[in-house]
Amino acid sequence: MSDDKPARETIEEDARIDALEQRLNAAQQRENQRNQPKMSGADANYRSGNRVLADLLGGILGGAVIGWTVDWFAGTSPWGLLVGLFLGIIVAFRNIIRAANKRPDE
Repeated sequence: MSDDKPARETIEEDARIDALEQRLNAAQQRENQRNQPKMSGADANYRSGNRVLADLLGGILGGAVIGWTVDWFAGTSPWGLLVGLFLGIIVAFRNIIRAANKRPDE
């Protein structure tokens, strides 16, 4: 029985099959890279929230410090601080609105 040939002979792999497998693997890698998210939503939203907070605090604190400094040197006690705070709030909200209107891919 050991002398019997198998019903099918093994077929050697064809070079075309190897080339096809390589092309399929390359296409799958490209598809995986294309479908991979560029940035996750939670990270993008977290960064956006931090930027809004920094703009708001920076505008208010910056305006307060500049207004207080003007008051200190000019002796116009609450008015420089109030004007500085008002201008700081305007600048902060302008920056927040500009950031909110910016497209996500920019």
